[in-house]
Amino acid sequence: MFETITLLVVGLIGLLIGGELLVRGAVRLAEKAGVTPLIVGLVIVGFGTSTPELMTSVEAAMAGSPAIAWGNIVGSNIVNVLVILGFAALITPIALRGGNLLRDTGVCVAASLGLLGLAATGWHGAWIGLAMVAGLFVYIVRCYRDERVGAADAVHTAAFDRQQALEITDTGLHQQQESWWKAALLLLAGLALLMLGARFLVSGAIDLARIAGLSEAVIGLTIVAIGTSLPELVTSVVAARRGEAEIAFGNVVGSCIYNILGIGGVTMMVSPAAIPATLFPFDLGVMAATAIAVLVVSVTWKRFGRPAGIVLILGYAAYVAALLAAPAIHGPGTAQAPLPASQASQHLLIPTHA
Repeated sequence: MFETITLLVVGLIGLLIGGELLVRGAVRLAEKAGVTPLIVGLVIVGFGTSTPELMTSVEAAMAGSPAIAWGNIVGSNIVNVLVILGFAALITPIALRGGNLLRDTGVCVAASLGLLGLAATGWHGAWIGLAMVAGLFVYIVRCYRDERVGAADAVHTAAFDRQQALEITDTGLHQQQESWWKAALLLLAGLALLMLGARFLVSGAIDLARIAGLSEAVIGLTIVAIGTSLPELVTSVVAARRGEAEIAFGNVVGSCIYNILGIGGVTMMVSPAAIPATLFPFDLGVMAATAIAVLVVSVTWKRFGRPAGIVLILGYAAYVAALLAAPAIHGPGTAQAPLPASQASQHLLIPTHA
């Protein structure tokens, strides 16, 4: 058990540090190449801040653990809304303006319902993953156009808010005086740490599921999802503490969109199998319901106060309690049928742990 926990902790640390180095290196290389700041924010920062979830889900899918891969995606979105948005609202009430609220939250709801539909029908294939990634690019292009023509006091898009949230927490993000080779080294070091961290985290998660008697889906929905969502938690909380409540909100909504269309799309392209039935209807239903709730509240009341923050956090506590109290929702735990050797350990070339 100690070695398994060590794998999880080391894996999470590698993901967090690797993701930060990757974003810094990519941003500085892009700026040296003359890429416009708006493209840097919408594309490079947007995708870069999603790399912990991306690498973990892809690694889990390649390791033959789709429940962890998709559980990470679904669980991360649930954490984004119920935990991260909840804490941000507790720190400072989030008052929202009109503008892009309906579009961004609407895209989030549409993506959530689309994923729910894919799980219900069992449709799968690399072409579906490609379509999901293409949908994300269409959304980013639309955001780019809106940001270019928008007035200085216009409400920014959720994709733009992801960059702003990172800007608030990482004051050293832009250092154009840095040499090409240092920026490239940062990017490569970040990528290497991300790959290694994802391998350790997935291996530890599979072993923990086997030892604790929990299904891989539950581990992916909780421990893995919370761990890979830590960057969003930090950036949203810091933005809220500095009075940038709308940026904290946009960071959450944008992260949900990137998770489903980007990470989900790439995961299905790499491993074109059906979304695990264990996630339907309960977990995917909770994810869709939280997205719809955000849409309704943001469009109707345009405000998330402290009472709403408490409700969101209590909602997540109830969700986790339901997962642990009713393990049959996700099938029997893997410990009931122990493997002679962990498939992930074979794939990752990491020794199997007892």
